[in-house]
Amino acid sequence: MTTAQRVRLTARAALMALVALIAGVAPVATADGKVPMGGGAGIVVNGDTYCTLTSIGNDNTGALIGFTSAHCGGPGAQVASEDRPADGVIGTMVAGNDGLDYAVIRFDPAKVQPISNYKGFVIDGIGPDPTFGEVACKLGRTTGYSCGVTWGPGQDPGTIVNQVCGQPGDSGAPVTVNNKLVGMIHGAFSEDLPTCVVKFIPLHTPAVTMSINAILGDVAGKNRPGTGFVPTADVG
Repeated sequence: MTTAQRVRLTARAALMALVALIAGVAPVATADGKVPMGGGAGIVVNGDTYCTLTSIGNDNTGALIGFTSAHCGGPGAQVASEDRPADGVIGTMVAGNDGLDYAVIRFDPAKVQPISNYKGFVIDGIGPDPTFGEVACKLGRTTGYSCGVTWGPGQDPGTIVNQVCGQPGDSGAPVTVNNKLVGMIHGAFSEDLPTCVVKFIPLHTPAVTMSINAILGDVAGKNRPGTGFVPTADVG
């Protein structure tokens, strides 16, 4: 085999590896043109605020429901996909709670395909609040995938402290333990500690996570849209 042939084969192998990598992390396009949305997807609220979708599924009325942080927007705010901005508005915020920092999104099922595995991040149901030492993972539109130890309950009711990476735009990002949804990213634990620059450097402030169980309990107690929420099991 000549040197030129080796170069061509190496280039072809590299290209195939790149294609496989992209296919593994990119959202799967649906045959009917719907926007694939799952926990960890980037969303744009009212055209200018970037946040992360916590999870998507159905409530006890069958409505297609998602969650994110309340500080991303309130009732009436319009939601679009960051990956597919040309598809326009795909959902509307219909409820929220500033104290627990959650917002409920009602998605248009004619435009959205709910998926349980978004870019390799799987949400397989709801789990209990994590305890000290359990490893939690998150997927945010800004800092991507990261995992870290759980330190325990936070100072405020309904909060948990996890050593995961977070930056602006990660608000609402799903936090899981063993693929079970346990919460959403709220913000930094302390402004006096270094912020997370890259996920590979663990010396940064922990993140404050809002408990999904506290959120769903509040939703059900007030009989809001999202009552009886179950994350989708559809893999897309």
